[in-house]
Amino acid sequence: FSKLGVAFMEDRLQMDNGLIPQKIVSVHLQDSALKELKDQALNKPAQVLQLSPEPALEIEPKQDVMEHVGKDGPRVLGEEPKQRRGSASGSEPVGDSDRGGGSVEHYHLHLSSCHECLELENSTIESVKFASAENIPDLPYDYSSSLESVVDETCPEREEKRVNITGKAPNILIYVGSDSQEALGRFQQVQSVLADCVDTDSYLLYHLLEESALRDPWPDNCLLLVLATRESIPKDLHQKFMAYLSQGGKVLGLSSSFTFGGFQMTRKAVLQKTVQNLVFSKSDQSKVTLSILSSGCVYEEVPGEQLSLGKLQGHLENKDQDRMVIQVPFGACGGEAVLCQVHLELPPSSDIVQTQEDFNLLKSSNIRRYEVLKEILTSLGLSCDLKQAPALTPLYLLAATEEIWDPLMQWLGKHVGPEGVIKSSKLSLKFVSSCTSEIEITPSFIPVVTDTEAFSSENFNLEIYRQNLQTKRFGKIILFAEVTPTTMSLLDGLMFEMPQETGLIAIAGRQTQGKGRGRNAWLSPVGCAISTLLISIPLRSQLGQRIPFVQHLMALAVVEAVRSIPEYQDINLRVKWPNDIYYSDLMKIGGVLVNSTLMGETFYILIGCGFNVTNSNPTICVNDLVAEYNRQYQAELKPLRADYLIARTVTVLEKLVDTFQDQGPSAVLPLYYKYWVHSGQQVRLGSTEGPKVSIVGLDDSGFLQVHQEGGEVVTVHPDGNSFDMLQNLILPKRC
Repeated sequence: FSKLGVAFMEDRLQMDNGLIPQKIVSVHLQDSALKELKDQALNKPAQVLQLSPEPALEIEPKQDVMEHVGKDGPRVLGEEPKQRRGSASGSEPVGDSDRGGGSVEHYHLHLSSCHECLELENSTIESVKFASAENIPDLPYDYSSSLESVVDETCPEREEKRVNITGKAPNILIYVGSDSQEALGRFQQVQSVLADCVDTDSYLLYHLLEESALRDPWPDNCLLLVLATRESIPKDLHQKFMAYLSQGGKVLGLSSSFTFGGFQMTRKAVLQKTVQNLVFSKSDQSKVTLSILSSGCVYEEVPGEQLSLGKLQGHLENKDQDRMVIQVPFGACGGEAVLCQVHLELPPSSDIVQTQEDFNLLKSSNIRRYEVLKEILTSLGLSCDLKQAPALTPLYLLAATEEIWDPLMQWLGKHVGPEGVIKSSKLSLKFVSSCTSEIEITPSFIPVVTDTEAFSSENFNLEIYRQNLQTKRFGKIILFAEVTPTTMSLLDGLMFEMPQETGLIAIAGRQTQGKGRGRNAWLSPVGCAISTLLISIPLRSQLGQRIPFVQHLMALAVVEAVRSIPEYQDINLRVKWPNDIYYSDLMKIGGVLVNSTLMGETFYILIGCGFNVTNSNPTICVNDLVAEYNRQYQAELKPLRADYLIARTVTVLEKLVDTFQDQGPSAVLPLYYKYWVHSGQQVRLGSTEGPKVSIVGLDDSGFLQVHQEGGEVVTVHPDGNSFDMLQNLILPKRC
């Protein structure tokens, strides 16, 4: 129970549906309720309460529970876990069965919320109306220079690539069937081979669970769907995948049961787990011959069906010339799939390789296996230009003002260990006057150079930062690294030790393990403004009672830092609830991640922030908007620097925090609404089929408020999906 309480105080406690508990209450359980709980424990699989600071990317409900406390005492309602749908029969030909699952009603785990009041409701709505009436002009943008055209039609024409309209870093989602250890092993195999082929600075690889595939809004956040399961795909899931294809989606089938478009799979037992010669035709009509492991199935035409094939094809070098690789276009929106019945995902060392001779044949063709796989991925719109992972570099300890340097050195002299080391649970920082090549730098051990007179970096100019940092507390002491795993962990050992007025900030040229919301990763190439700022907030203060507002203030600070520069006010940078920075409402340009810890009467808050400044890939950057503005309006605005904008952002944030502390949410919400993307926006509650509501503002705790048809304004919460928090919004239950 103490672990539960600590997790609650540190904002690390999360329900299965993604909601954050507002209050823990005690209840008296009567004998009947205790007996019911005991029976459930005996008859149902145990649930594990996760107290991780990083919620899972996909939270697969095991058994949703809802507590009701009334005058008759508490009772617990639940649902039996879904029965796994059976596998396909062994008849030939094989393919997706037409099995369907019965509907199951879900109950979301709920704890009663404790909002202070809704007195800001009217002023909130008026502020939104005022901001909406300003008619801030949208910035036209020509995607031809760095991105493909984004149009408003539901089904845009695409020549080569599917455009990621949300602007999120392009995701490759991997579906491997039912949730099991075997499936997890398959996922790891596929993830490994794809990571060897694509530029991991440009793509993120995620495990798509069946429950999430059916429930969550993944299609708009998926550049490529990889199917790698022999299991028959359930009918409702097959329909989801076909809908994704119809919208221009790309699918790669790796020895999968997934078929469509006039083709069926037929088993040939003589081919199963054998090494065969494959003749593969590339898009330029050249051919590659290689030894490859067969799945034991081939593709055959369905009699009477009209066939459509792309240029990529592969057949065995045997009498029947069995079809093993087919490229199948689908629909008018550019959707297509490349389906394979050879194990391109398996290395020669795989357990199913039966003999040494087979191993040797596969090993000799391994380079050509990658060549074929990269050809397929490229044809599906991905970049396979690999970049070597950069080596980690030391940290440099820097000061924004000269007068704080001596007190800082005195403090370090008293608090570092005998070998100059400060340890935390995540890493050790070793303070040294200079860093030599003999010091090994790892994610858990990083040297910090204190003699910085000769410090110089292309990615961070200390003088520019000093000139533009106009704060009393924030961002005064800098830890800078050219390359570091993640800035979120660099301050871990210092945040509770150094005086609160020190104002720590960690800044990096690039990250190798950047973090996003939940377990999402965050791509951090050179050109991205990457920082983690430490601030302390008294618990008994305006902001201390509304900690969720911190992420809103940081996102607002980034936008205001750019748009408050003289002549840059029309650069169409916006905030998207709860923690994103957007170009208009089209493309994500950055995000915010907040971790807070309550110690005594003080919140210690790490605010991680990353936004694209000079890097046009993988989505879009601030300087793209500046260049396009110059082209459209014959202006001569100068491109901006990351160090310049980080300093301005920290300066704006301190002003916003001070204003919030003095006057509360109403003092900053008008500026927030001026820049947000949601004015007049309609969303659906619960699912894509749910009722439509209009977003009107934020409540006193920072959650969205929506207007229902009946005239009532209510607060809604995200459902916990990590793809788009504005989809599947739910109404909290009222006890």
